[in-house]
Amino acid sequence: MVTEGCSRVPERAEVGSVGWVQDHAALTPAQERTLALLRRSPEPIVFPEEMVDQLRADVSAALAELSVRLGGEKLWVNKGFLSRVHGCEAQYLAPDDFAWNPQNARGFVAHKAIELLLNWQGEAAPGALVDEAIARLADSSGPRGDWVASISAADRAELRGGAVERVTRFRDSFPPIPASASPLTEATTRFAPPGTIELIGRTDLVIGRLEGRESRRVIIDLKSGGHSPTHRDDLRFYALLESLAYQVPPRKLVTYYLDYADAEVEDVTEPILRTAARRTLDGIERHIELRLEGRDPVKRPGSPCRWCPLSETCIEGQGYLRGVDPDDVQL
Repeated sequence: MVTEGCSRVPERAEVGSVGWVQDHAALTPAQERTLALLRRSPEPIVFPEEMVDQLRADVSAALAELSVRLGGEKLWVNKGFLSRVHGCEAQYLAPDDFAWNPQNARGFVAHKAIELLLNWQGEAAPGALVDEAIARLADSSGPRGDWVASISAADRAELRGGAVERVTRFRDSFPPIPASASPLTEATTRFAPPGTIELIGRTDLVIGRLEGRESRRVIIDLKSGGHSPTHRDDLRFYALLESLAYQVPPRKLVTYYLDYADAEVEDVTEPILRTAARRTLDGIERHIELRLEGRDPVKRPGSPCRWCPLSETCIEGQGYLRGVDPDDVQL
């Protein structure tokens, strides 16, 4: 099936499979399943040059107009910003009281350990990788490093246990990735046309190297816990960002759920990129309306109500937490 918005180029011998694993008998069933999801189509995919260039021009022009409305404010737009501004607007405007703890920090520690795993020479146990990740994070600057360096022995042990579990799950369910697949971890991509708005993304894992205009890359987001509709939006933003920066869209988006050893996979198409562009621009416009132009926020009760700083005084949020349909809440 031909992916919408792109064309096929003549088949080449090496693109019929991922080509990483020499001994399939050594793979676990979960690794086999993941490998099948990541496998390339027999026919390479190339998006029309004029479509990608037009997308880049349209987004650049829209960002320039929004920059004028920002009045000189520098705005960095990432997936977290978009998730918050498209959620409950009252929560978006509320003071941020987020604080790291062993439960919510084990994800970034595990990601650091997986980065080491993918670049490690020889065998390394998950525990050793996590220990090295914690040590390196504690020596780094920034809020994460400061928190890791300051935690108690008990919190460090809890943090280590949670991260080791996730690294072990990744090792047991994700096929080995050789250097020939050009894996990139914690890869940062930026797009900053003239103006004061910069789009920025940091992806957990990217597989595949750029080669001409052929779409070869797979963007992978590693997730702990359950599924969320925002996970797909996050990856679509990464796809848009890579398309704008490199002018070559990725071929596939993968949300990999470590707890389930399973993945949600989406092929990149022109409508997906256009949808991501609209969501990004709409999010920036909401920020301007709420922060600078004084529009009243719209409350959207949902799962984030559980940790919202406004939950104790928000009628809609309290109703959601009690299982009451928001439409039935009496204000």
